[in-house]
Amino acid sequence: MRELVRYLLENAYIDFGGDLSMEKVRELLRDDDTREARSLLAKLIDDKGVDDLMITIADCLKDHIRVGITEDTIREQLSTYSES
Repeated sequence: MRELVRYLLENAYIDFGGDLSMEKVRELLRDDDTREARSLLAKLIDDKGVDDLMITIADCLKDHIRVGITEDTIREQLSTYSES
């Protein structure tokens, strides 16, 4: 049983429901004037969309499945992504 659990954890993947677009990101960040929000938006503009963000965040969050994914975890990953 332990090996099966380990296998399932190692092969789990994260998928986000809904359609995230640049317009939706702008809408969600509209009232957020923080440096982090501006940096993330600039990175997404450089990347010409949110596709790389979604793939990168899902991949990075996979490492946190065992301990739990929290709002702080996602915030940290978004910050790391925007600084890359």
